[in-house]
Amino acid sequence: MDEYIQDFIRESEENITELNNSLLELENDPNDEEAMDSIFRTAHTLKGNFAAMGFQSGSDLAHAIEDLLDEIRQGRMGVTPEIMDHVFAGVDKIEVILAEIEAHGESKTDPSATIQDIRATLAGASTVSDEVKPESTDEAAETGAETILERLDDPSVLAGVDPVFHARVEMGDSQMKGVDAMFVLGEVTEKLDLLGAVPPVETIDEGDYDDGFDLFVTDGEEEHVSEVIDGASKVESTTVTDVTHAVPDPAGAVGKTVDSASDPKAVGKAESASEPTGTEPATGADESDTATPVDEIQSIRVNVDQLDDLHGLVEQLVTSRIKLRRSIEQGELGSASDNLDELDKITTSLQDTVMDMRLVPLKKIVDKFPRLVRDLSRTQEKEIDFVMEGKSIELDRTILNEISDPLMHLLRNAVDHGIEPPEEREANGKSRTGTIHLRGMRERDRVTIEVADDGAGIDADTIRSKAVSKNILTRGEADALSDEEAYELIFHAGFSTNEEITDVSGRGVGMDVVKNTIKRLDGDISVESELGGGTAISLSLPVTVAIVKVLFVESGEEEYGIPIKNVDEIRRMGAVKHIEGEEVVTHDDTVYPLIRLGQALDVPGETKNGDGMLVRVNESERQVAIHCDAVSRQEEVVVKPFEGILSGIPGLSGAAVLGEGDVVTILDVESL
Repeated sequence: MDEYIQDFIRESEENITELNNSLLELENDPNDEEAMDSIFRTAHTLKGNFAAMGFQSGSDLAHAIEDLLDEIRQGRMGVTPEIMDHVFAGVDKIEVILAEIEAHGESKTDPSATIQDIRATLAGASTVSDEVKPESTDEAAETGAETILERLDDPSVLAGVDPVFHARVEMGDSQMKGVDAMFVLGEVTEKLDLLGAVPPVETIDEGDYDDGFDLFVTDGEEEHVSEVIDGASKVESTTVTDVTHAVPDPAGAVGKTVDSASDPKAVGKAESASEPTGTEPATGADESDTATPVDEIQSIRVNVDQLDDLHGLVEQLVTSRIKLRRSIEQGELGSASDNLDELDKITTSLQDTVMDMRLVPLKKIVDKFPRLVRDLSRTQEKEIDFVMEGKSIELDRTILNEISDPLMHLLRNAVDHGIEPPEEREANGKSRTGTIHLRGMRERDRVTIEVADDGAGIDADTIRSKAVSKNILTRGEADALSDEEAYELIFHAGFSTNEEITDVSGRGVGMDVVKNTIKRLDGDISVESELGGGTAISLSLPVTVAIVKVLFVESGEEEYGIPIKNVDEIRRMGAVKHIEGEEVVTHDDTVYPLIRLGQALDVPGETKNGDGMLVRVNESERQVAIHCDAVSRQEEVVVKPFEGILSGIPGLSGAAVLGEGDVVTILDVESL
């Protein structure tokens, strides 16, 4: 059962994301039929899946959302931000229920208040749209029947038939709704001519209906129809109405015939987009909504060709292992050496295949961001277009999990700090609607993700003044900063230029976390801004961080690793100069501050201060040279970043476990 629950959760997560994005498309273009079709298909799937897994509260909520959307589709309700707020609130509640199911196997959230709110919205729309109320019960039933008639997949199948009766069938409580409905339909098709059903017959057979369903039949007498249906088991009540006059003109149904008695399931094979509204749910307490973070990626889709490649490599691995063992047992060292070379090639290919399988499209996390921007812009009363590009770019699953929250912080800041209110934009000669771009680009083994807005931009002078007022810099130090250097201060812990603290930003938390996270992933972050023109923040990340080629160096009694990509030159220690009391070395007339590894890390044991080796770091990383006692070798290792209390220690980025079981610390040359 756990396996089915996990499949249900993963599929529902994807459905919720798709539903959110389709709703946003509908909000932007109320005439988008493709978005509307996607919405109904997804909402119907959610409703059915929750019901099939026994989570009725989620199914009932999805049903209420579906009914509200059906009013929009039928043109009885407009697509307004207020109406969409109700729909999104319902989707959010479904997401809360799903999260509880994943965490505890069940949900204790009571969505009745949300359902009641949606039903009240429906009732309000019905009250406004009814210009003339029916004067009698019979007229009310007839009006309801005509509304149901509009929901029939193909109303023209009723054309030319006389009489046509609409039967509203209310079913009793049951744990086997599909079986109960099957008996009713069997009775109807045996004794009456079934013309159509809402929802379709196949859907009713599956038990996918609320408190009842609607049938359209033909027979000589209205009383006979009632007797037949009421005679079936589990039927609570039946209301029959003659709707012959409401049937579409036969001219609209040329060449269409229905033989319902011989093939009742020929009616309504298309999936129903909605079902009749059932009774109002009981009022109950509704738990307060909470912000939903971007979920960690729990599953990925793997191409079957990659699985075949993996299987083939495992077969080669087993064969190579047998050959190697035989060579060793027979003492054939030359053959064993050849087998080791073969094994090395196989494991390299195996590593490449597995790393490719771990790659996940960027869309896996960013598809939830349009909804985030929409809600924030509503809260801030701003008009914002959110555009995403390069969603198909792939990164390692671990990296995607780590950058979800940083990207969310950047988008929040773009909405709050970047985009101005519509009136202010107009006064500055801009369009009332601001634009935020999220772009993904790949260059060889690096991926760049950019969050850019066309808002107010960053005022470097304001940044400098704020840094002085917070005692981060002196006035002289602040004035000496270039604009680009001043922008970097936004990543300082506790730094914020917002005078007012809001739910979105202003507390000075977040941007420092963004930078620390990106650095921990061996990435870089940069800021470009133009006052009045907007801001672009770029994240440069490796495609994967699991395997790193490392240079091993020794200092005293310890061994450390330096990522090879950070190393520009290795040479013997030469002459050391002193500038303003600091040790430096020179290379091509360029001065490099000297860092003695033994002193910087307080390494136990004696270190060679006079001689030893010098490792010069790439200038793109940091213009320094590192002194160590010896350089031993270079190897590919699996680096595990430090977490918890060990994270953030200057000079250290993680650790690697070597083949002998020894643990080696990997250096962070930027913070050493």
